[in-house]
Amino acid sequence: HNTLCCCCHKSLQSSCQTPLSMGFSRQEYWNGLPFPSPGNLPDPGIKLRSLALQADSLPSEPPKRIFPTQGSNLHLLCFLHRQSKEGAFIVRDSRHLGSYTISVFIRDKRNMEATIKHYQIKRNDSGQWYVAERHLFQSIPELIWYHQHNAAGLLSRLRYPVGLMGSCFPATAGFSYEKWEIDPSELAFVKQIGSGQFGVVYLGQWRAHVQVAIKAINEGFMSEEDFIEEAKVMMKLSHSKLVQLYGVCMQQKPLYIVTEFMENGCLLNYLRERKGKLSKELLLSVCQDVCEGMEYLERNCFIHRDLAARNCLVSSTCIIKISDFGMTRYVLNDEYVSSSGAKFPVKWSPPEVFHFNRYSSKSDVWSFGVLMWEVFSEGKMPFENRSNLQVVEAISKGFRLYRPHLAPMSIYEIMYSCWHEAQTWLY
Repeated sequence: HNTLCCCCHKSLQSSCQTPLSMGFSRQEYWNGLPFPSPGNLPDPGIKLRSLALQADSLPSEPPKRIFPTQGSNLHLLCFLHRQSKEGAFIVRDSRHLGSYTISVFIRDKRNMEATIKHYQIKRNDSGQWYVAERHLFQSIPELIWYHQHNAAGLLSRLRYPVGLMGSCFPATAGFSYEKWEIDPSELAFVKQIGSGQFGVVYLGQWRAHVQVAIKAINEGFMSEEDFIEEAKVMMKLSHSKLVQLYGVCMQQKPLYIVTEFMENGCLLNYLRERKGKLSKELLLSVCQDVCEGMEYLERNCFIHRDLAARNCLVSSTCIIKISDFGMTRYVLNDEYVSSSGAKFPVKWSPPEVFHFNRYSSKSDVWSFGVLMWEVFSEGKMPFENRSNLQVVEAISKGFRLYRPHLAPMSIYEIMYSCWHEAQTWLY
């Protein structure tokens, strides 16, 4: 699933030939896909969105200097444990003169037991620093910066540095309440429109006249830090094919994320409920909308990591927008290595994810191919008769999804090119 670029064509005729080219530069595989434009209808959320002040942007480079946290190691570790935050960390003096150790607070996802893991910062013969030997850096600040964005051999990313007084820098650093906090009294709940492990989604009204979706997060489903992390990602995104954030409510429980309302709901349900009634042209425009949103994410150095029909929403005018940014990550070099044991959607993932926990814009392209398959199969489950383990084994051997009966060969070629390592077929 290398970068993919397709020459445009104007029809959906199955006899149409669609040349494919491999090995193009970044972003090109999202551009020029042979989708007829459904028209760029005005998005009512954009004007409202433009009135909101923008969140602070992510720093583009690591700090120039870093010092070990001061204090005895015993006291520092006590401070770290007291924080009880997944990914809280300190850089401290090692027992070996002139070397340092990173200590990270970890909570086991299965039994929630807490522990502190220690990683020695090592130096090779070339003078490069590393924790995981595959990732080498010219300085310790660069190493820390990288692992704040990637676990890459650690059990957790370095998420919250512990300050000099033993307290974590807040998860809300760079998160401006006055810009994004919505007063709950300004929200009116109309009706429940969805639910899941995360909590409940309501149709609501903001300030009596703006229709919104209100996502109420169940206590215990995600920490406040994870909630803020998802909100921070959404604050930095503004595109007509991405669901737009309006604000958050954090001064009460449950926590609320307030977004634009999409009248036709989840794309997966939309496809299943209208089986046999959607034209091929409309199915193709669905894929184009998603493609445009994904190109924007890739261009701005974000990896979605959970692209699927269930995580896209449909407007009243059948415009598709990508949603659910809980797994989305900002990346420094088009690669994100997740911590071992992290959950991921197996049937939408390429081999490097389930073998090496390695994500990139290319793994999003793979998922996009599976989403296209979902669209042209009108909402079928990929690999519907196989367990996750069987899917891992099949994909690793080169098997791929079959051509849906609604997909012309030219469209299947695009789909299949997203999984281009394929050598055999799965029927």
